[in-house]
Amino acid sequence: MHSMNDPTSALAGMLPFESIGLYEQPKPRFIFKMPRVVPDQKSKFESDELFRRLSRESEVRYTGYRDRPQEERQVRFQNACREGHTEIAFAATGTNLQLVFTPPTTGYMPDKECDFDKEPGKVHIKSSFIMNGVCVRWRGWLDLERLDGVGCLEYCEERAAQEDALLREQIERYNQRLREFEDKQRGYRQQDRPEQDLELRMSTNLHGHHGHHGPVSARCHGPPRSERRMT
Repeated sequence: MHSMNDPTSALAGMLPFESIGLYEQPKPRFIFKMPRVVPDQKSKFESDELFRRLSRESEVRYTGYRDRPQEERQVRFQNACREGHTEIAFAATGTNLQLVFTPPTTGYMPDKECDFDKEPGKVHIKSSFIMNGVCVRWRGWLDLERLDGVGCLEYCEERAAQEDALLREQIERYNQRLREFEDKQRGYRQQDRPEQDLELRMSTNLHGHHGHHGPVSARCHGPPRSERRMT
């Protein structure tokens, strides 16, 4: 559970569907990147206690600029929505969410992610993201004056299928690199084996040669010539 007083909890466990590759450091060639989603997303969404609580419609509040006057917060909230982002929190659990969505346009859109026209005095928002390894969609509305409203999380079937396909491709690429690495290691060991066998044969022949002739012993024919007595 995330605390509403903790500003760092707003992005905890959340990932956008399209990650930005700017400022990424060079990575080793042989590395397994942490998966964005869990293998069985729907099962986790239905069984996880946090998701079960957030999937029920409940009160939400705008959390931006809480130290500013209400009138200023109202303006900032509407401006942020028109730019395509906002910050909210579930009042019951204190779970903070950073919502990103398509900004509203003047033209007709059949399924707006940010709609000021659907209901007077309110803005209806839809935002999709990855939370704790599961593709979800936040759906709800907020009152433009009170800056609170009602919302919930839904399981996003379409996005989950796309991420599952990416996960399978990622695992297959990793397994392929692992097989290639093991094949190279096996080849190196096979190249080293003839040299080791040659050294073993040379060592065996050398010890066998010494063993065949036996140890060298000194023969003694009596005392040295200088010590022989003159008769």
